[in-house]
Amino acid sequence: MSALLEIRHLNAWYGASQALHGVTLSIAPGEVVALVGRNGSGPSTLARAVMGLVRCEGELRFAGRSLADLRTFEIARLGLGYVAEHRDVFAALSVHENLLLGLAPAGAARARGRAPRFTLDDAYALFPVLAQRKRTRAGVLSGGEQQMLALSRALLGDPDLLLIDEPGEGLASLVMQQVAGALRLLRERGVAMLLIEQRLVIAQEIASRVAVMGHGEIVFDGALEAFLERADVMHEWLGVG
Repeated sequence: MSALLEIRHLNAWYGASQALHGVTLSIAPGEVVALVGRNGSGPSTLARAVMGLVRCEGELRFAGRSLADLRTFEIARLGLGYVAEHRDVFAALSVHENLLLGLAPAGAARARGRAPRFTLDDAYALFPVLAQRKRTRAGVLSGGEQQMLALSRALLGDPDLLLIDEPGEGLASLVMQQVAGALRLLRERGVAMLLIEQRLVIAQEIASRVAVMGHGEIVFDGALEAFLERADVMHEWLGVG
């Protein structure tokens, strides 16, 4: 199966500081890959590089198309969704208005040869609390509710690939279970995911593959089962065990 996302020999910088060093990674259609590593090791930067948010060089291709020189909104329209670590909801707008901003442009799904996979009704069914608070300003929502809103808004863009950064960070156990349930549904509907996590809480439930980053490089890439057997990798690069 050909890759949906291809990353080859990617370098990235924040100013003069190099954050990624020759990263190579691919994701197949419908595949869920967990990208793990300590803070500052590069996973968040990799997601930002894919979305055109940091200066980088190397090869980035999505569905066979180069992402070089595309702006972030153009990358999103190709079918990439992005949920940043800090959620980035529009605080002054209501829950419903935030969701409307996420809707894919008319005809986008038809251009991809299929009906949209997610609707406003889906978003409210996935997270009933959003339906209850649809007229509430996003800025006064709890952290968990903002995570639900950011995830739902990304889904309404009808992505083929979702980049989601630390979906369980700072969430209560019950909310984390709801978010994990939503991600399982996405997997069932054929959405590929690059799931960035430090603790593997959600990743172990839904990922089939794990890539580990250290010092801005991929230091392990293999099946989830193989990763769980590598105590050396978990100890050296994640501080586990």
